Amino acid sequence: MFFLNCNEEEEKTATKPNILFIAVDDLRNELGVYGSMVKSPHMDAIANEGAVFTNHYVQVPTCGASRHALLTGYRPWKQVHLSNQAIEKELSDKPEDSIPETFIHRFKQEGYHTVGIGKISHSADGLVYGYEDQPSRKKELPHSWSELVFNPGKWKTGWNAFFAYANGENRQSLKKQVKPYESGEVDDEGYPDGLTTKLAISKLQELKNQNKPFFIGVGFFKPHLPFNAPKKYWELYDRDSISLSPNPNIPDQINLKSLHGSGEFNQYALGDEKASLEQSISDLYAQKLRHAYFASISYIDAQIGKITQELEDLGLAENTIIVIWGDHGWHLGDHRVWGKHTLFEKALKSTLIIKSPLAIHQRKRIPTIVETVDIYPTLIALCDITISHRIDGEPLLGLMQSNQQTPDDVAYSYFKQGITMRTERYRLTKYFRQDEPTLELYDYMNDPLESKNIASENTEVLEKLLPILEKGNTGLYESH
Repeated sequence: MFFLNCNEEEEKTATKPNILFIAVDDLRNELGVYGSMVKSPHMDAIANEGAVFTNHYVQVPTCGASRHALLTGYRPWKQVHLSNQAIEKELSDKPEDSIPETFIHRFKQEGYHTVGIGKISHSADGLVYGYEDQPSRKKELPHSWSELVFNPGKWKTGWNAFFAYANGENRQSLKKQVKPYESGEVDDEGYPDGLTTKLAISKLQELKNQNKPFFIGVGFFKPHLPFNAPKKYWELYDRDSISLSPNPNIPDQINLKSLHGSGEFNQYALGDEKASLEQSISDLYAQKLRHAYFASISYIDAQIGKITQELEDLGLAENTIIVIWGDHGWHLGDHRVWGKHTLFEKALKSTLIIKSPLAIHQRKRIPTIVETVDIYPTLIALCDITISHRIDGEPLLGLMQSNQQTPDDVAYSYFKQGITMRTERYRLTKYFRQDEPTLELYDYMNDPLESKNIASENTEVLEKLLPILEKGNTGLYESH
């Protein structure tokens, strides 16, 4: 149990821990604490004091669907659960009942004051409307938030802010005639994530004076495209020292339909080059893009540092759980892809850090395979809250306490008419399509870069793994 200094009549609610949940869009595990050259001192510090999960995998490699799995604790079991409209279609019009719409709703049911800032569900500001429309008043999550707040600044709407450039324009207003990167001659509040940080700090100052625990969700946009960040974060890096992808080639013995032509990336029409599966972009442009992605992460790292420092200054840190979660990975030229939307390692593996105030949970580096759906029951358990309905995730408290690896754990992910399963050694993917091959097998002990699909020559391994893979078929596809 966690304790604050409080009067006896306040003890029932005040002994519950607060939660600061930070969602970072498109953040693969590209942080210093994961061995990257990225300069991320603030997130690294949180990881080094808490539990860092080195093998965390998302359920779906696209924003809205991944967040649906996070919020509900369910693996996808309908086709809509694979789309960015999953939350809007499945939750936005649902009446409130005893089963909470999300784990945030469950905290609210238990007396938490819940505040959403930025992109926690799929929408940039938590409201349902199209990229080029005016914001509606309809919440994506109608029952989860006590407060839903956002400051779009000079960009005026959440979606404009999501695709913002420093001059106040955005991808939509400029009809996609934009570059996929920008080094802005601005301070941190010259881009929307700086405004989100300022708003989060002001909310923490308000929440300190409440006699109830809080859940505050802060959703940062970067490093999602466009890779835009203040110039000072670009200047942290010597571009010549930035290495290229170690696996830039298409794996042997796969169908190209397992990958994609970087369509989201190529929407930025003024990019220096177009990406394709036919040939890699130039090394110089690849370095520039990786530089931009790294700068965007460092920008967000600085924002997280400001928020966590405010937690310390307000005396809230000793009773606040901090979570940092990346909603999926991103190919930075890996397999010639620039983007997410594949069932390969780089699209599915993302950042997960949980810092609990309890010493037993601290300073842990956890290599066990875990999934996004595990976050829901973990936070519920950390706060000594019960849930009465079935979810797919399992709490991670045992790992956070003992740091013992359990090699039988697997992570299931879904996309592109396929299901994939990651074990400690292998990734097995099965596609429900006509185009062969429909099975892909990668052995990370011998081939950590996924250079060759070895399914056709490893029938014994397939016989062992396919029944386990089938357990992850939640009804999306008919078994063949």
